Amino acid sequence: MQTVTSGDTQGMQRRTLLRWLALSGGTAGLPGLAGHAMAGESRTISSAGSATLAAVWQDKSAGGVQDWAGLLHIDPHGHGFSWRIGASLKLPTRGHGVQRLPDGQLLFAARRPGDWLVRWQPSKAEAHWAWMEEDRCFNGHVVVGHSSTVRAHTKAHSKAVAGDILLTTETDLENSQGCIGLRSAQSLEKLAEWSTHGMDPHELLVLPCALGDYPAGTVVVANGGIPTQSETGRSKKWIDRMEPSLVALHPEDGRLLGQWRLPDPRLSIRHLAWDAKRQLLGIALQAEHDDEQRTRAPIFAIWDGTALNLAQGQPSLAGYGGSVECSPGADGGFVVSCPKSDCTAWFSSEGRFLSTVAQTDVCPLALDGSLLWSGGGHEVGRHVPKDKLWHAADASGAVQALQFDNHWRLC
Repeated sequence: MQTVTSGDTQGMQRRTLLRWLALSGGTAGLPGLAGHAMAGESRTISSAGSATLAAVWQDKSAGGVQDWAGLLHIDPHGHGFSWRIGASLKLPTRGHGVQRLPDGQLLFAARRPGDWLVRWQPSKAEAHWAWMEEDRCFNGHVVVGHSSTVRAHTKAHSKAVAGDILLTTETDLENSQGCIGLRSAQSLEKLAEWSTHGMDPHELLVLPCALGDYPAGTVVVANGGIPTQSETGRSKKWIDRMEPSLVALHPEDGRLLGQWRLPDPRLSIRHLAWDAKRQLLGIALQAEHDDEQRTRAPIFAIWDGTALNLAQGQPSLAGYGGSVECSPGADGGFVVSCPKSDCTAWFSSEGRFLSTVAQTDVCPLALDGSLLWSGGGHEVGRHVPKDKLWHAADASGAVQALQFDNHWRLC
């Protein structure tokens, strides 16, 4: 792996000039976007507030497609709200997951199969890039490791770690096997590698507290289980050999502590949300069936540290969960975005289906205290737990060329 800072061309021999030119723009406001977004129509909402979200999106206003990462500002506007894009960072390819570091810097990971990871400080317009070696790919998600992971790595290696360790989901392109890259948060250099005991790992999270036999810092990984060939990129091969699983890895050495599978191997385990109050993990699923069974397939499951259970009573939702977040409000539960069904699906903390809320092409979600933000196409939705109605500031003009991508992170 090679690391570079914006403007530095050293170590880029394996990257094309075209890609480097795409990166050299560094950080900038998105022309024609910020002003139009603020001017969008605001519908009445039941409460006022503001928020800043880290986001990724695509802009098609110039006749082509440009990928961006940046900050989405949501502001009170009369009796409603409006949104605007703040600082932004040009990306070489589509971004996917985003993580916030303790010092406020942001991490963005490339959409799988990706070859870049970037640490960005919007206030200083500074970006530090890492490029993946050719026999691996990034799988779209990164988290900050537990303090026990840092201590164990420092003890086991002569090279001490200054600061945090990052954990990235990756795939060995030669055999489709999954791995976790342990990386320095400062240099983004890979320090070590753990197996995920499965194929195609996607989202991961770190347990903030002990759960039964699993210590605080346990790394929980969603193995999507889809085998691919390195030369085909995202093309799915040998779906009949899918092996999705949820695994728990020890925070000190990555050894396997537990592994769970669903009764249907065609349900790919993709995204995760942790309810700390109830100590439950909500899981968004994506079905890979060849027939109409896909449309009826479950999109949600719950793990309680012991068992992995599918949702109950769910209607047909095209078998596709885009992302998952904890539900706002005292009753808990989870929300799964369904971009192929144009709605968010709400589930109880027991995994019982409750309702859907319509929103076109909805995918990114962000929990903000007692409310939930959601992105659908170029619209921003705000869910109020009292009635679970959503309200969006309509984008107009050039803003309609914007397409929010999969995930948001509250800043």
